Amino acid sequence: MNNLLAFEARKLIRDGKWQGPTCGMTLGFVQANLVILPKKYAYDFLLFSFRNPKPCPLLDVLDAGNPVPKIAKDGDIRTDIPKYRIYKNGTLFDEVTDIKEIWQDDFVSFLLGCSFTFEKALLENGIPVRHIEENKNVPMYITNIDTVPAGVFSGKMVVSMRPIPEKLVIRAVQVTSRFPAVHGAPVHIGDPVKIGIKNIEKPDFGDPVEIKENEVPVFWACGVTPQSVALSSKPDIMITHSPGHMFITDLKDEELAVL
Repeated sequence: MNNLLAFEARKLIRDGKWQGPTCGMTLGFVQANLVILPKKYAYDFLLFSFRNPKPCPLLDVLDAGNPVPKIAKDGDIRTDIPKYRIYKNGTLFDEVTDIKEIWQDDFVSFLLGCSFTFEKALLENGIPVRHIEENKNVPMYITNIDTVPAGVFSGKMVVSMRPIPEKLVIRAVQVTSRFPAVHGAPVHIGDPVKIGIKNIEKPDFGDPVEIKENEVPVFWACGVTPQSVALSSKPDIMITHSPGHMFITDLKDEELAVL
């Protein structure tokens, strides 16, 4: 799967032939988190994203009713994600593989950077990515870190975790710092309790992974944060990707890297 081109992966997903997480898929192409909201919430969420660039780095904002991103030729955000989540009034209402039937002309869509994008760079620098090794979804946790409120939106930051060998932690920070458009450098290194994670073996989203001896848990801001915000802010409806099931864009990861 990691050798697929972006458009090939999107077609596979659109045709219902892939419904699993997209981590490790199409390495080298930028993956994106998705948030869809009615237009009445769009300004508030846009402002929320600007105030919280670590968990919500904007890659694309679509006009109301438009399902075709500028960053994915022939893409369709209604069909090209393996699984979607539908939140209604602060409750997870449903999980589906296609949102064409519930699409509304006033829906505004936001694509946010995803840390899957910098995993190729980690691997190329000899830094292991455990969830890819174990063929799992990345573990994600709701923390005690407050986001900066904007309009109706507020809530706690979600983070993704990758165990990194102690001797490679500094290098992992250096590598991921080059990708601020997809969360950039970690927000926390070490003791998970300090950011409100009581049991690292029980992630709120995704799968647990092994943390080996002489490895340190490293935490990056995560684009699942809007789903935590949906639970606390309770918009009438918010549609998102299912955690770990991303939209694959035509952008190459190095296009987003900074020197």
